[in-house]
Amino acid sequence: MASSKKVITREEWEKRLSSVKPKKEDMNKLVMNFLVTEGFVEVAEIFQIETGTEPDMDLATITDRMAVKKAVQSGNVEDAIEKVNDLNPEILDTNPLLFFHLQQQRLIELIRNGKIKEALEFAQEELAPRGEENHCFLEELERTVALLAFEDVSNCPVGDLLDISQRLKTATEVNAAILTSQSHEKDPKLPKLMKMLVWAQNHLDEMASYPRITDWSTTTLEDPSL
Repeated sequence: MASSKKVITREEWEKRLSSVKPKKEDMNKLVMNFLVTEGFVEVAEIFQIETGTEPDMDLATITDRMAVKKAVQSGNVEDAIEKVNDLNPEILDTNPLLFFHLQQQRLIELIRNGKIKEALEFAQEELAPRGEENHCFLEELERTVALLAFEDVSNCPVGDLLDISQRLKTATEVNAAILTSQSHEKDPKLPKLMKMLVWAQNHLDEMASYPRITDWSTTTLEDPSL
């Protein structure tokens, strides 16, 4: 049975693409939004000078935000908490989940550094009471404390908590909370547009055969099957 999909040739597709002329100013704003949201201050400053694109936030606030993020990524959670409170004490006061995750990260760092006695005391005094108030907190606490039961944490079921990706996860959560407190979007617009593009292409696959993107890093097009 012949396919009912419409076939769009590469020539026709590229002709349609070339007819779309996005404004350079809009593209620059997207890039600047990504730079300031992700905290690339120096690059944002250079980009501002070279393109004349104004950031939608004070670059000085980015430096403070990145100091918090860097502290978490380095395992200096206590320092990160102090910096967050210096920026805005309400961030942690109004976000118990974020505060718990920061305290959980403190516990992970104690375990990572072999401070077992201190880790147990911290878990009992600081995290256990929060676990009693919230079942989800208790599950995460139990999972973290389980690290103490294994001599070889690299092969244990909860070993991922000691991975650098856990620090990055916590740092990203803090970064988003600070942005929200400053009335900014917590995620850059560019990745959202990429997700929309992927969704649109998948949806179009159902209706037509066309030169689709197969490699998103290079935007390589694959000729339609005839």
